[in-house]
Order: sequence, then structure tokens, then C-alpha cells
Amino acid sequence: MRVLGINAIFHDPSAALVIDGRVVAAAEEERFSRRKHGKRPVPFSAWELPELSAAWCLETAGLAPGDPDAVAYSFDPALCGDPERLAQSDPWDHLRVDYARRAPQFLATALPGLDPEQVRFVPHHVAHAASAGLSVPEQNAVLVLDGRGESASHLAGAYRDGHLEIFKSQELPHSLGLLYEDLTRHLGFLHSSDEYKVMALASYGQPKFLGLLRELVYANDDGGFTVERIDWSALAKARSAEGEMADAHADLASSVQVRLEEVLLDLARWTHEASGGITMLTMAGGTALNCVANARIAAEGPFERVWVQPAAGDSGTALGAALALSSEDGRPVHEHIAPAGENSTSVGKPGASTGKNSELTPFTTAALGRGWSDDELEAELKRAAVPYTRPESIAHEAATVLAANGIVAWYQGRSEYGPRALGHRSLLAHPGDPHTQTRMNDVKGREQFRPIAPMVRAERFHDLFEGVYPSPYMLFVHRVKPDWRDRIPAVTHVDGTARVQTVHTDTEPLVAEMLAEFEQQTGLPVVVNTSLNTAGRPMVDTPREALELFGSAPVDLLAIGPFAVHRATVYKQAAPRPAPAENPAPDDDPASNDDPVSSEESR
Repeated sequence: MRVLGINAIFHDPSAALVIDGRVVAAAEEERFSRRKHGKRPVPFSAWELPELSAAWCLETAGLAPGDPDAVAYSFDPALCGDPERLAQSDPWDHLRVDYARRAPQFLATALPGLDPEQVRFVPHHVAHAASAGLSVPEQNAVLVLDGRGESASHLAGAYRDGHLEIFKSQELPHSLGLLYEDLTRHLGFLHSSDEYKVMALASYGQPKFLGLLRELVYANDDGGFTVERIDWSALAKARSAEGEMADAHADLASSVQVRLEEVLLDLARWTHEASGGITMLTMAGGTALNCVANARIAAEGPFERVWVQPAAGDSGTALGAALALSSEDGRPVHEHIAPAGENSTSVGKPGASTGKNSELTPFTTAALGRGWSDDELEAELKRAAVPYTRPESIAHEAATVLAANGIVAWYQGRSEYGPRALGHRSLLAHPGDPHTQTRMNDVKGREQFRPIAPMVRAERFHDLFEGVYPSPYMLFVHRVKPDWRDRIPAVTHVDGTARVQTVHTDTEPLVAEMLAEFEQQTGLPVVVNTSLNTAGRPMVDTPREALELFGSAPVDLLAIGPFAVHRATVYKQAAPRPAPAENPAPDDDPASNDDPVSSEESR
């Protein structure tokens, strides 16, 4: 069965393709359109579709728009309640619902040949849940929290034999995601975009307002929660985007962050009990991108294991919707779901056979986006007329530059699905230099309070860090062991934590080789890893975009596939390493791939 998944209704539009239970491709529209988050989450933009990413997903599998057996749209307008009853403040919210109803026709226009009758509406939170719960092979409890779906902001349930049982769904207007969005806006950041900045800022404050927040935000006995209206201005003055950041702002961020963690822990405990003691929790929804809260759930919650979908935000609902329909053999999921607020309902028919598609392939990698062959990369380098080499080992080349305190743009394989750079579209740097954080934030053009993260080979993790293991998708924070904090200051946050990515040789052999080479040269098993982009822009996706970033930012080396592009002038400043010859003599073998290509040779 071939299912194309579509997310379009709020923000981070995306597409995913699942064939016979196997995830073939998944990508966010921002990587194609170059608009951060694809679009703003306003009702007037709900008609905009991930046309480019959807067309690419189909092309990757050699399919035409009319070939999928079903198209899964991750929002069901039939489940939307009365906006007044839901206390939604936007008078134009009805447009979002109307556009969703017309999505089959819009899709047929955007992808000529697509049959509108093939489009199925999958409830938003079921899509979130499926993106996590159907991505692991065993039964699991699932917890979804975000800003909002059709009429709810939360889902608690469990997957058994590929079927979702829903325990609880919290109706709007109560929403932990919208609470965090409101705080983001009050602190002068862009809501539905910059919530991670608030999470970082929280570490610089004290939870001075926690007592009041405990009275206004709390979990209920039925598995839901209450969020009362909060007068933010009474706690800290509203900040403009360019305004000064005061201690009160950090204290407010800290207070909300801690209260969020406490309520999520209560919800996790309730879900564990409702599931009958299932040992694994999967999580999705934008709130699941809060890696500080995730780490606390893993450390203090009742579950033995916690797995968070790498594309936990709305972009992941394209994959989840496709997985949900694949699991249900293409039947409309909304036929098996009760309206939000009913305590127990079953998605699908327990015990019923769903054929071969009931055996979904577990999620094994976030590298589901576009990639280019070595020949295609070399052609792009020649087109750009830049000098380059093909060293014997690009991992060794990058490690050598990093060891000399250089910055490396690392462009390898297929791009990541989700907001985290995981060693495919990354900026790398030396973790032992205390000035690295400032340098990297300057390169990226972002706030200096923003932390940068480490990647470490899995076998070295326990020597340096404490916390969730493995952590291949950088969705938890970890405690840096005291003996290492002064050795890797660049990646040790003000609170003594780091958001670690564990690198496993079987899944990321090239990154693991680079880390091993760096450790051999420096004695440090960690490298700084942040996303390959600059502030306000999506991560680079194409080779041309990688070259454009390299040409405009003080980066020493572009490691693009097996090829190396050095910036000689910047490279010389990073003593004590020697600068390479601008045009090294070619090898005697005219066919050698080690020959640099100069601008003249490329014309």
C-alpha cells in the first residue's frame, strides 16, 4: 500500500511517503521553499500546501500523483467544535476549517493527476501519536501535547498490535503548548517558532513565580489538565523583539519551564497507570521538542524507556498520518475515533487483520530528505568554480581542521527530517575552546545565551555524561560529569547540562569515524554540533545552499560528500595549523579524484 502523508493546516508543512509500511521519504516544505517553518500558523495560510516536498517524495519513489493508494491529511475538519465554545480568540478560525474541508481539491490542483477521492482526513493528534507509537516495534504508551489540533491539545493512549487506544484527550482552550507560545510572545520572541529560546533562557533564571503557576496550571485526576489565564505583565514587563532581556524575563521563563515539567510528569504517571503498566512511553507534538522536560520524564517518570519522535512538531504529522492509514489498511481513521474528551476509545478494530501493512517498519533514521550522489556533488562544485580536493578520508580532513580550532560545515548524505541537525547538515567546532559558543553564535547570527550541543560516539557516552542513553536524535538534556565540564566548556550549558547526540557506528559510520579521528588528535571524544544554517533561515538542503553559506560565513572547511573546500584566508588565522597550498600540484594520474579544480579549470 502506498500512502502519501500531508501536513499543511498550521505550520511546518511537510510530506512523507510510506510504501508497504516502510518510510521511503519525508521532508519539510521549508527546505524547498526556503521560508522558515514554511509559513506562519494563521488561518489565512491554511490553504498553502507542501507542493514541492510532496512532489519530491513521489518522484523519489518513481510515482506519479495519481499512483498512491491513499493520501493522508493530518487534520480532520469533522472534529472541529464551535469556536466560541472552545474559546478560540481568532475570529477567522473558521477559514482554517473551511480550507481543510477543501484540501482534497486543493491537492488535486497542486499535484495534477491526484484523485481527490483518495484523500483521507486523519485527526491531528492521532497523526502525532502514530508518528511516535507506530515508529517503534513494541507496544507503547503514547503522550501527545502541542498547541492545538481540531478541538484538543493533548492525547494520552497506548498502541497494542498497531492499534491505538485513546485514554484521554484534553479539550481546548486548555493547552500547555499555547501556554508556552504565549510566554514566547511575551518575552519578545516569535511564537510557534522560538519556543526553544525560552527553554534555553530558563536556565539563566530562578523559578520565582512557581507558586502562582501551580495554582493556575495543574493536572487533573482524569488525565487532563487545566490552564487558567495568566497575566504575564503582572509578573514581568513585556519585552519587544529588540528589547533588553531582564532578570525577571529569565525568572519567568524558568518558572513556566519548571511548571511545565511538573505537569508533564503528572500526565506521564497517569498515562502509565491507565496503560496497565506498559514500560515504554513514546512522545510527539511540539511540546515533546522540550528536551529539558523530556529528560525529567525519563529520569523521574514511571517508564523504563522514553522515545521521542525526531520530527515531533507538526512536520511529523505528515509521517504519522501516512503510518496511521498504512496501519489501518487505508480506512478513514476518523470513523474509529470519538470526539475529544471521551475517556476511552479504540482506533481500529482490535484483533482484526489488517494484512501486510499491519507490520510497519520501525523508525530507524531521521535521514529521510534529499541527498545527492558524489558525481552530482562534484558537478555542483565545478559549476561553482571553487577549488576543491578529494582527500583520502573526509573524516580525517574535517577532524584535522577541528583539532586546529577551525569551523567545519559538514554536508553528508540525506538531510534530516525534523528540526535537529544530526550529522548530515551540521556546523562542527572544537568543544574545548571556551570561546567556541560565542564564535558559533556569531557565525549563525543568534543570541549569545543560546547553548550549542555535543555529539559523542555511543561507546564514550557514559565516560562524560549522565542521563538518557541512547540519544541519537538530540531530544534530551544530560548532566555533564564534573571532571569533564572544564574540558568541554563550549558544550556545557550554564546549568551543567548538554543536549547530547550519541553517534552509533552502525547507523552513522562516517560521523563516528570523524569523532574517532578528532579524539585521536585532541584527546576529546566530543565535537560541537549545531545546525547548518544562519539565524532565521532553514537548514541548508542543496549543495548550492551549502556553498552559499560557506561563501558568506567564517567557516574554514566545507566537507561536502567526499570533497573538501577550504577557505584559505580564514584557515590561516586558526594557528597553529599550516595553510594548504592554494592550488596543489595535481597527481601524476590525470584521472585521479584527488586533483583540485581551480576556477580556470572549471570554466
